Amino acid sequence: MKLFQKLFRQTFIYGLATVLPRMLSFLLVPLYTAVMPPEPYGELSLVFVWFAIFNVILAYGMETAFFRFFNKENDSEKVLTTSLLALTGSTLLFALLAFLVRAPLSDFLNFDPLYFGYFIVILALDALVIIPFARLRAEEKPGIYAMVKLANVSVNIGFNLFFLLALPKLAAEDPQGLWGSLYQPNYEINYILISMVIASGITLLILSGNYLRRQWVFDQALLRRMLRYGFPVMIAGIAFTINEVFDKYLLSELLPSDIAKAEMGKYAACYKLAMFMTLFATAFRLGIEPFFFSHANSENPRRAYAQITNYFVILGSVIFLAVVVFADVLKVLFVRDEAYWDAMSVVPILLLASFFLGVYHNLSVWYKVTDRTRYGALISLVGAALTIAINLIFIPEYGYFASAWATLAAYGSMMLLSFALGKRLYPIPYNLRKIGFYLGLSVLFAALSFYVFNRNLVVGLGLLLLFLGLVYRMEKEVLLKLIRSK
Repeated sequence: MKLFQKLFRQTFIYGLATVLPRMLSFLLVPLYTAVMPPEPYGELSLVFVWFAIFNVILAYGMETAFFRFFNKENDSEKVLTTSLLALTGSTLLFALLAFLVRAPLSDFLNFDPLYFGYFIVILALDALVIIPFARLRAEEKPGIYAMVKLANVSVNIGFNLFFLLALPKLAAEDPQGLWGSLYQPNYEINYILISMVIASGITLLILSGNYLRRQWVFDQALLRRMLRYGFPVMIAGIAFTINEVFDKYLLSELLPSDIAKAEMGKYAACYKLAMFMTLFATAFRLGIEPFFFSHANSENPRRAYAQITNYFVILGSVIFLAVVVFADVLKVLFVRDEAYWDAMSVVPILLLASFFLGVYHNLSVWYKVTDRTRYGALISLVGAALTIAINLIFIPEYGYFASAWATLAAYGSMMLLSFALGKRLYPIPYNLRKIGFYLGLSVLFAALSFYVFNRNLVVGLGLLLLFLGLVYRMEKEVLLKLIRSK
C-alpha cells in the first residue's frame, strides 16, 4: 500500500504539473473565442494540428527509450548525453532544412507563410527540452517538473493577455507612440505564436543546466538500440496524434470551403471540454510510466499493474460523469461565444473516447516492459486507419459528428486490441467485472443525463451523487487503507 501511496503522490504532483498549466491554458479558450470568430480560430487550430504531429516526429520515440535505458543501463549518464546529442543534432538539422524549403512546406501544411518561422522555432525549442523533462521524471523529481511546466504556461498566458488585450488598448490610447507602432490589427495568430516562442525559450533557459557541465559521451551502439526501441514508439505516437488532431485537418479539407474553418473552429473549441479527461489520463500516465519500468522486475508486478488500472477506471468514471453533468456550466465558463455551442452535442462522445485512450495507456504496460513496442505501433496504426477512413467517408455528410465518432471508434478499438494481445503475450489479472461495472454504469448515467434528460442539472447531480455513493460503498476499505497507510 505504501508503494501505491508513493505512486499516487507522484501522480498528484504530475497532475498539478499537467492539469494546472492546462487549466491556466483554458483561460486562453475564452480569450481566443472572444477576440476571434470561429473561422480564424479554426485556422489557429490547424496550426496546432501540425504542431502536434511534428512534435512526435522530432521526438522520434526518444523520451520513452530514455526511460527504458535510463533504468536498464549501468551508466545512466551515458544514456543522458547520448540522448541529448542525438536530439540536438536532429533538431538543428530539421530547423535548417525546414527554413530552406519554407515556401513549399508552408504551402503543403496549408497555412500562412507568415506563421512558418514561429512554427519552426517553437518546434525546435520544444524538442530540445524533451530529454531534460524526461530526466526529471526518471529521477523522480515531480516538484521541479511541475514548477518548470507552470513557469512555461504562466509566461505564455501573460504574453497572450498582453498582446491580445492590453496592447490594442494601449495602441488606441497612443496610436503614434511606441505601443501604436508595435500593434498590428488582425494579427492575433501571430501574437499567439510569438507568446509561445517566448515561453518555450524561457523553458529551455531554465533547463539549460542539462547541457552544461557534462562529460559528453556519445555511444553509437547505445543510440542504435534506443532507436530500435523508440522507432515503433514514434510510429505509435504519429498514429495517436492522427487520432487526436487529424480530424480537424480533414474537416478543413472535406467540408465546403465557405464553412470549413468555422465548423472546425466550433469543433475544436468544444473539444476543449473533453480535455478534462485527457488531463487526468495524462497526469496518471506521467506518474505510472516510470513506475512501470522501475518495478518490472519486482516480485509481483502484474498484480500491481492490475490494481493501478482498477484505480484509473474508478477515478476516470467519476471525472467522465462529472464533466458530462456540468457540461452546460463549463461551456459558459470556457467557450464564451454562443456561436461555438452548436458542437456541444459531441462532448460526451469525445470524453468517452479520451477515457478509452486512458485505459489503453494503462493496458499498454505489457508491450513496454517486454520491449515489444512494435505491437504498440501496430495497434496505433489500426486506430489511425479507422480515424482516417471514418472521417473520409462520413465528414461530407455528417461533419464534426463523424469526427467525434471516429475518435471513439479508434480509441475503443485500440483499447480492446491491446487487451486481447496483452492477455495472450503478457497476462495481467485485471478485475474485468469491476472495470466493466464502473465503466458501463458511468456511460449509462452520462447518456441519461445528457441525451435523455437534456442536460437537466438536477437529474444529472442526482445520478452523479448516486454513482459516488456506489463507489464509496464498494471501495471504502481500499480508500481507508490508502489514507491510513504511512
